[in-house]
Amino acid sequence: MSGLFSALGSFWAWITYALDPLCGPVGLFSLFGSSSLVACGDTGWGDEIALGVKVTLTLALSTLPLGLLIGFFVALAMQSKDRTLRLAAGIYTTIFRGLPELLTLFIVYYGAQILIQSGLAAIGFEERIEINAFFAGMLALSVVFSSYCSEVLLSAFKAIPHGQYEAGDALGLHRGRTMLLIIVPQLVRIALPGLGNLWMNLLKDTALVSVIGLSDILRQTGVAAKVSKEAFFFYLLACLLFLFLAVVSSGGLRLIERWARRSEVRR
Repeated sequence: MSGLFSALGSFWAWITYALDPLCGPVGLFSLFGSSSLVACGDTGWGDEIALGVKVTLTLALSTLPLGLLIGFFVALAMQSKDRTLRLAAGIYTTIFRGLPELLTLFIVYYGAQILIQSGLAAIGFEERIEINAFFAGMLALSVVFSSYCSEVLLSAFKAIPHGQYEAGDALGLHRGRTMLLIIVPQLVRIALPGLGNLWMNLLKDTALVSVIGLSDILRQTGVAAKVSKEAFFFYLLACLLFLFLAVVSSGGLRLIERWARRSEVRR
């Protein structure tokens, strides 16, 4: 059994390498040769920068569902009949839309460590605790993303006629099933353009995590620029990588919007 798992692991590693768009056999960096600054391996910075691209994409893709989930519940609270919920949601969005993203990142990264350390010290645990930089970056970007996302979703909620809720009630659906089966599909279609813009902003904001030591595109190219003394080359490369991700995202978002509006085309 262990031999089978080892063989599967080796096969997966080979597939990952073969399909790697940067350092694979036909990857972008591999095309420049083994003597270039972006060569993959010990002779260049290709491996490090490819890792930065993976970290950036992983961070953005991990932040997106968490931010959407928080934003959805904040939007629900903002249109609640409960005044306390509306007030709490308004305070939440005001704070995280008003603070600079970098400051929010510092507050989450350092503030959470202080809170955890203080809580552990209260029960007699004195060992120093450090928060994972990836987790801190994901959490900070999620609260910022959700504060803007909630406003987009709130506008989409207001665009859905109240009769849709009444139709669900008439069919005997519980309000939760009405939300899931009737409201959410319409919500996604209406909010998709605004959410697409927020995704593009999120993709750019991932560069902020470099200041807390996470090995994203900006940090990896920054280290390469300092060591090689080729700052213009590596920062230009970072620009091109972010632009490439933006172009791919734009194409993906257009396909998703076309899929979401397929029912309108049929009519």
